[in-house]
Amino acid sequence: MRIYIEGLDHERFDRPMGNIANLFFEECEVSRKPVGDEDLHIAFKVEVDEMVKVRAVLSDRSGNSEEASYEKELEGWSTEKEYFRQLIKAVSRVYLMVLQDYTGITQKWGILTGVRPTKLLHRHVQKGTPLAEAHRQLKEEYLITDEKIELMQKIVDRQLAVIPDLYELKKEVSIYIGIPFCPTKCAYCTFPAYAINGRQGSVDSFLGGLHYEMREVGKWLKENGIKITTVYYGGGTPTSITAEEMDMLYEEMYESFPDVKDIREITVEAGRPDTITPEKLEVLKKWNIDRISINPQSYIQETLKAIGRHHTVEETIDKFHLARGMGMNNINMDLIIGLPGEEVPEFQHTLDETEKLMPESLTVHTLSFKRASEMTRNKQRYKVADRDEIVRMMDLAEEWTEKHDYAPYYLYRQKNILGNLENVGYALKNQESLYNIMIMEEQQTIIGLGCGASSKFVHPVTGTISQLANPKDPKSYNDSFKHYTEEKIKILEDLFSREQA
Repeated sequence: MRIYIEGLDHERFDRPMGNIANLFFEECEVSRKPVGDEDLHIAFKVEVDEMVKVRAVLSDRSGNSEEASYEKELEGWSTEKEYFRQLIKAVSRVYLMVLQDYTGITQKWGILTGVRPTKLLHRHVQKGTPLAEAHRQLKEEYLITDEKIELMQKIVDRQLAVIPDLYELKKEVSIYIGIPFCPTKCAYCTFPAYAINGRQGSVDSFLGGLHYEMREVGKWLKENGIKITTVYYGGGTPTSITAEEMDMLYEEMYESFPDVKDIREITVEAGRPDTITPEKLEVLKKWNIDRISINPQSYIQETLKAIGRHHTVEETIDKFHLARGMGMNNINMDLIIGLPGEEVPEFQHTLDETEKLMPESLTVHTLSFKRASEMTRNKQRYKVADRDEIVRMMDLAEEWTEKHDYAPYYLYRQKNILGNLENVGYALKNQESLYNIMIMEEQQTIIGLGCGASSKFVHPVTGTISQLANPKDPKSYNDSFKHYTEEKIKILEDLFSREQA
């Protein structure tokens, strides 16, 4: 699909126009210059004085046309960026309206293409906006449907019930620890993950750097009286390393981090069942870690083979029972909607198998074609369900979780996500992942340690966010972990010293 956009003369419009077009069409090309053989021509007229007035007329090669308009009072602005933000929002609204009318597809998330829609509702709650008014504004400004606003409200309510002091945790931090190794790389994955076989030298060097980061950052936190809210071991698959290496890593955590016994939650991703052993579970028990993830993704063996997960369905079930029998009492499982070759019957089978295990929490992902993944590079090899089928699968997940008393507690979205849907975390009461809430709602600084780990610094007073990412490959990390540790500590010193001042 080729779309020619006329009447928008600034490059700031390029990205949002492209993102919204991608919600409706695959392989879409949007240009502000005529290309001669465009499929759609959308002409905008934008007027700005005290009001911003936008009108758009869409036409195609067959002579079909749609038009829409919108006007809104221009709010006060002090920078060009703030001015364009209002302009882009108004233009995006009209753009979405003509594309919805033309295609007959309603985008339930409206013009939102960002990762964290629930942050918008949290802002209203923090400002004390009455809920009815907050909902009205979300619907008016972003064209979000009532269905999605209701989902957002359920999630915000649950988060504030689980973490009543959520808005007061800016003076604490959480820690993400990235272990960049897996048994094999999944076809949909873009995380820093490297097949561990034959890489013991890289593992040893990496762990040396990680221990150094933990010691230095832990020392700074102790010296400055900064508490840790949650710790999350991700990757990769953190249980890819040996039981002995895990043991030394958690010992380092207890020695280096302040008041580990008071940390609200420590999670270890054991996502690949083929990495779980009784010895590793004993190590987790030794260090009082009982929240883990064991991720089936699907209970269809052909699907697991197609996406590069070299474990069996039976192994997932066996390792779940092993973990449960060894005292793991807060187990999360991930499922993915829309995996290659799967439609409603296959996903229903996966839900039926999940019902036999009843993990404490369940994260339902919608497949996303991530730019650097094997699946995206070779789309022709991976046939996925159409939009309507994907929506039916999501409806099944919502019905199943409600029937079994799982409530939604966090949500995020991704580019190129099938059906323009979302990923939703569900949990039984009091079994929610606190780290997932913290990372999604961006209410506090999260320090990333390890290969590919990204630190997100949230200013304790202004809420301004900045980021710093460690190198993604083990060799680059091994060469530079001291530098990145120093950089993180400099940012932390600036962040927290300004807040104290």
